Amino acid sequence: MNRIDQRFAELKAQGRKALIPYITAGDPGPEHTVGFMHALVEAGADIIELGVPFSDPMADGPVIQKACERALLKGTRLVDMFDMVREFRQTDTTTPVVLMGYLNPVERIGYEAFADAASAAGVDGVLTVDMPPEEADEFGPVLKSFGLASIFLVAPTTSNARAATICAHGEGYLYYVSLKGVTGSASLNAEDVASHLAPLREMTTLPLCVGFGIRDGASAAAVAQVADGVIVGSALVNRIAENADNPAAIAPQLKAVLGEMRQAMDA
Repeated sequence: MNRIDQRFAELKAQGRKALIPYITAGDPGPEHTVGFMHALVEAGADIIELGVPFSDPMADGPVIQKACERALLKGTRLVDMFDMVREFRQTDTTTPVVLMGYLNPVERIGYEAFADAASAAGVDGVLTVDMPPEEADEFGPVLKSFGLASIFLVAPTTSNARAATICAHGEGYLYYVSLKGVTGSASLNAEDVASHLAPLREMTTLPLCVGFGIRDGASAAAVAQVADGVIVGSALVNRIAENADNPAAIAPQLKAVLGEMRQAMDA
């Protein structure tokens, strides 16, 4: 059982839901990322999604696109992220870390070299936005051989037949995209989310985690009522952007945003 499965088992036993923050590695500079990761855990994060900076993040809105630009301008590369996770693991051996990004940087390294380095650093799962399960026949088994979970996205527009395929290939948890559009999109409707999660629960025992549109404690609590996990990205990345010229102010801001969500979810 890897750290992701262990964490969801612990949460289920406690009757709690997962809080999963996303930040882009290397934003606003690579030297700050590990400190931000620890701050997120202190604020109540159960799993961390660490974004791989990419020059063409097509599934992301302007907030995360600009975060990628800032990180790339500071020279952040995928190989640097292995060092970040390795440093994080020196003092946190239990919080699962998922690398989230696009296929191109992985292909440049090579599937096996990537999986080997990620596993050795202490990564637990990989979510490759532009790698659907139908095209993961080569990559998926490589990840599995190194103990890394293949995590996939499901959208409101996903047909039941395709959702079944995704569920059959997925590991760790399913990332349900609550809104049509890109990251940072407008408000969500928890009842609508619940109606879309219901058929997925008939297809899989994987935890169903919901992202896109979660901005504050109220929206996080509403989603936690119907899902197994709440994923928040743009609300945090916005705070990083607002304080990019004053990095010392960022960790307290991240803790304030995430702490409010954790408190609302647990209430």
